[in-house]
Amino acid sequence: MKTEIFLLKLGEIVLKGQNRFTFENKLKQNVRRRLRPFGDFRVYIVQSTVYVEPQSDDCDLDGAWDACGAVFGVASMCRCRSAEKNLDAIYDAIIDYLGDEIAASESFKVESKRSDKSFPLGSIQISQEIGGRIAEAYPHVRVDVHNPAYLVNVEIRDYAAYIHGPAVPGAGGLPTGVGGRAAVLLSGGIDSPVAGYMIAKRGVEIECVHFFSYPYTSLRAKEKVLELAHLMAKYTGRMTVDIVGFTEIQEAIRDNCPEEYFTIIMRRFMMRIAQKIALDHGCGCLVTGENLGQVASQTMQAMACTGAVVDLPMFHPLIGMDKEEIVRVARKIGTLDTSILPYEDCCTVFTPRHPKTKPVLAQVEAVEEKLDVDALIARALENTEKVQIRYENGE
Repeated sequence: MKTEIFLLKLGEIVLKGQNRFTFENKLKQNVRRRLRPFGDFRVYIVQSTVYVEPQSDDCDLDGAWDACGAVFGVASMCRCRSAEKNLDAIYDAIIDYLGDEIAASESFKVESKRSDKSFPLGSIQISQEIGGRIAEAYPHVRVDVHNPAYLVNVEIRDYAAYIHGPAVPGAGGLPTGVGGRAAVLLSGGIDSPVAGYMIAKRGVEIECVHFFSYPYTSLRAKEKVLELAHLMAKYTGRMTVDIVGFTEIQEAIRDNCPEEYFTIIMRRFMMRIAQKIALDHGCGCLVTGENLGQVASQTMQAMACTGAVVDLPMFHPLIGMDKEEIVRVARKIGTLDTSILPYEDCCTVFTPRHPKTKPVLAQVEAVEEKLDVDALIARALENTEKVQIRYENGE
């Protein structure tokens, strides 16, 4: 069966020591799970490369290719054709598989790699021999070894020779599941989905916590957040979104606290609740989309007051990024268009006209004494809805 296979090249996993097999096994497991909807594939690792081989003609190769591009732990990837390890078979495979692309190019180069040292020719010799034959077959396409319009790749590996065009970047990072678990505070904005994506890229499984203030925020705002979770799940894998009823807490803050403290006290409640949910999910940290100096609640002093109420580490993957960088990532992962839909989240409810940008912790704690913190948190947790997100099933 002359069909394509995928070669997924490992990234920083190759730098691991004696526990490298743990990372590789998790990567294979993740790839297999992502490929289930697209047919029967054989997935195995040899020489720092994941081989993905379809086992029947009815496999959805385009769908599988797209799914592989969202698997963390892969540095680069290519669709290729295998051939016997001799020059004639390699050349025939190139003409059959890549001939149209070569013919449509202004220039080309052959780049060869020989990991099977028993092959009689070295890498440079392979490139010269194959390149000469291609040049004769396509005299209108010039050879350019410095800046070719099209790159023909020949890899001589243990089991076969593999032919492919230019590789494309993979998702990078580490395989999901090797870095623990985190609870991401997911709003309906641009930043928090990007923060979730970035922490997941470090091999971290994520759960999400969303604060919902009906009727001040609409049901469409809730649907928007769940859609963001679905879009994130393409990269992060399955997750639970805990949707916390937050209306009573915000109304209590409005009725009992000075206006300039509304935001900072609201966020302290969010962190307390998120920590309780995180511990229930076995999470080892909280993750937010905060970005230093972006808004009044994201000054050093405000963030210190917010974090003072929790014991879990708080990670802020976007802390040093500017908005253009964050938007660029949001566009790349497909969350931007949903994030900018005009359905506001609870952070816009009862927004103070002049928020405290440099709050003092002792003063914030004194203001909070007017609130029955424990009772408010308990009722909010009772009013929490859990939604399961499983990207691979399209749910």
